[in-house]
Amino acid sequence: IRMVFIADAHLTSETYENYRLLLNFLAELPGNTDTLFILGDLFEFWIGYPEVRFTHYLPVLEQLRRLHEKKVEIVYLEGNHDFHMGPFFQETLKARIFSGPAMFDLDGKKVYLCHGDQVNKADYGYRLLRFLLHNQAIGAVIPLVPPAVASFIAKWMGRASKENHHVRRIKWDYNAILREFAAARFKEGYDAVIIGHFHLPLFEQTANSRVRTLLSLGDWITHFTYGEWANGEFSLKNYRE
Repeated sequence: IRMVFIADAHLTSETYENYRLLLNFLAELPGNTDTLFILGDLFEFWIGYPEVRFTHYLPVLEQLRRLHEKKVEIVYLEGNHDFHMGPFFQETLKARIFSGPAMFDLDGKKVYLCHGDQVNKADYGYRLLRFLLHNQAIGAVIPLVPPAVASFIAKWMGRASKENHHVRRIKWDYNAILREFAAARFKEGYDAVIIGHFHLPLFEQTANSRVRTLLSLGDWITHFTYGEWANGEFSLKNYRE
């Protein structure tokens, strides 16, 4: 059994390196991967219209469709840039979609997965944004939102995210936040915590009575890292190495 975990590609244009590399990576999964877990923010912005309105995402959507056809299961945990995934993910890909954290059993190991934008309790801006965007009322009006408005929101969110990212890295100790969050989940009985959002590649294991794993996935912007479950073990890998 091999499972792959990715997060935070923030795809915008196929002309960008991260988009091209991710397409290559996805094309290599059939035949050696059972499940692809996407832990949010694959796209710079996505809301699920009844039909696909974001044509610049067609190449990656086609690659995901091929994965589904070749029996790779897709599990999608919504982030703060992609939400209300819509018919393509629900009906075409038959993806399992979670709007919040998800709990899985992998060969007897209890695993906690989340995008991560709710982890930092002090980051009120992200928490408020998530609450608003994931609200069911927003989902109900999506078909009425003109694509031009959605594109404007996408550009605004992209600029805001980039401007605030470095500020947040200076303001908060992400390593400490992740370790504290994982420790709380371990006390609840989880064997592993897998998380996105922080754009921080981090793999740590502790072994007392049993092995506990913290896996922060990094991103597909500067790190090109992903998580893997294979042969009964977790690992953090770099696609460019």
